[in-house]
Amino acid sequence: MPNSMIKKPLENVNGVLYIAGVSALKLAEEYGTPLYVISENKIRENYRRLATAFTRNYDKVRILYSAKANTNLSVLKILKSEGAGIDTVSAGEVFLALEAGFKPNQILYTGTSVSDEELDYILEKGVVINVDSLSQFRKMLKKTVPQTLSVRINTEFGAGHHEYTVTASKTSKFGVDGKTAMEIYRMAKNAGVEKFGIHMHIGSGIMQVDPFIKATEKLLETASIIHKQLGIAFNFIDLGGGIGVPYKPEETEVDIENFAKRLVDFFKEKIEEYGLGQPELWLEPGRYLVAEACVLLTKVNMVKETPYKKFVGVDAGFNTLIRPAMYGSYHYIVLANRLDAPLAENYDVVGPLCESGDVLARDRQLPKISEGDLLAILNTGAYGYAMSSQYNSRPRAAEVLVRDGCRELIRERETLQDLVRGQKIASWLKG
Repeated sequence: MPNSMIKKPLENVNGVLYIAGVSALKLAEEYGTPLYVISENKIRENYRRLATAFTRNYDKVRILYSAKANTNLSVLKILKSEGAGIDTVSAGEVFLALEAGFKPNQILYTGTSVSDEELDYILEKGVVINVDSLSQFRKMLKKTVPQTLSVRINTEFGAGHHEYTVTASKTSKFGVDGKTAMEIYRMAKNAGVEKFGIHMHIGSGIMQVDPFIKATEKLLETASIIHKQLGIAFNFIDLGGGIGVPYKPEETEVDIENFAKRLVDFFKEKIEEYGLGQPELWLEPGRYLVAEACVLLTKVNMVKETPYKKFVGVDAGFNTLIRPAMYGSYHYIVLANRLDAPLAENYDVVGPLCESGDVLARDRQLPKISEGDLLAILNTGAYGYAMSSQYNSRPRAAEVLVRDGCRELIRERETLQDLVRGQKIASWLKG
């Protein structure tokens, strides 16, 4: 079996997959499956690599971890200890960020279709708000005048690994056009807002720097017009969008040094050209920091052969990992208990859900699989557990953190009793 995807924190030890020095077999035996296993050191390495690449080219860089990728409190704690801020998109993510110890001024909130109740919560907590609509800002002003305000600009140019992850286009629900942004900034300045930022977000899973440069050009043009007409000085400019990672063996990693240099050089050139001073440069990575730090362990329940297909049935379905079903995403899969076994058969790897779309991999070449084997699905740290559900009334998986041969449970496996937690039977149905 090709071993190009078996790299730190993964290791082949006598044919058994180890994750940060811990046997996948022992983890599955101790904690059960399906099981998300997260490497602390890999998250730290990813953060430091990214931070070093950007700060080498500009000394006013702030990295905000995109919490929607993975909101486990231990993951948030790791990134906070590395110096990250946090990018949130809901009251729940703000709550979790505060629980993890982030201060309000380290948290950016960018909501869309924001309810009055959520807005009240966000304002009460005092986090930095990034406005997504004129309607939202008008509601805010009726409640309070924030000290700092940012506006999300729709650059009308986006990118991403799937159409659902592209967050900027002429038909996107996100952000505002330049004319509307001008009105919001004018209202904010007249109301007494003291500090300003400007923001874009173009998509997720982007492997090339060119889309960022193209969108940044539009964002900075908009910032320049606002600066000239309203005299607003921007304290920060947020170049939101997610840098991708390789999911397939033939894909190459983003050259982050070149990526950072090209983007920052362009950024510096334009802010000087437009007289925008030296604002902080904010970034919003999510997947880049956590995807490769996690594997999903899943046990083989069934091997089935029909006249047309060979199936490997496992205990993880799209309730556990929805990316293959939702986006058609590819995740590399290894036979964790026999890494050295030769490739032998083509299988569809399927889950236990009563859905034809519950397929984790189609026509995937794997070693000969037996019931009881342990598979490891790689690069599941981003949008894995975070997008999981209780569909088909199946409790959600557990999560374990590993580091230097040590492991600790950081999220308990749900039980059948958790399926009824919070439910109440209507009074007229009792008895």
